[in-house]
Amino acid sequence: MSFIADQTFKNHNYNETRLPKGEYENCIFKGCTFENGYLDNQNFMECEFLDCNLSNANLTNTTFKEVIFSHCKMLGLKFEDCNKFLMDFSFNNCIVNLSSFYGLTLKNQAFISCKLIEVDFTKADLIGAIFSESDLERATFNSTNLQKADFTRARNFIIDPEMNSLKNAKFSQDGLLGLLNKYKIKLE
Repeated sequence: MSFIADQTFKNHNYNETRLPKGEYENCIFKGCTFENGYLDNQNFMECEFLDCNLSNANLTNTTFKEVIFSHCKMLGLKFEDCNKFLMDFSFNNCIVNLSSFYGLTLKNQAFISCKLIEVDFTKADLIGAIFSESDLERATFNSTNLQKADFTRARNFIIDPEMNSLKNAKFSQDGLLGLLNKYKIKLE
């Protein structure tokens, strides 16, 4: 496996020609397309993906350590297929709809201004996660650890307090409806 460091990759289409297998460290991928492509068995350390399309890419055994995704389209990704060792990433202004974080440990995970529509967070450990300005419409939270998570600026979420751990989680008054949904209570 090649070691590639401090490189910038701009406007490459990797759904036709596969990204060479390697360990990528401190690299920037800008405007690249990986849609329906293969990122499996790759290692990304301290890398940044800007304005990339990773929708439906294969992430089997992919390592993401200190990786930042900004303004990326990331539909239908199965993050639980990634290498879980040292997994650490953040999302800023990304569309992560229809993706899955099933059973992952993502303490202090940041989702800033993201669309997380129909994302599966079932059995995930999201202690201290931040969902600032993110849209969580139809996102699934089931047996999810959301202790100390911050939902004060999140919207459209529905979370069952009886099915998830919410100790010390933060919510705005507007967000209370998302916690009381199953009870069919009307707040005025």
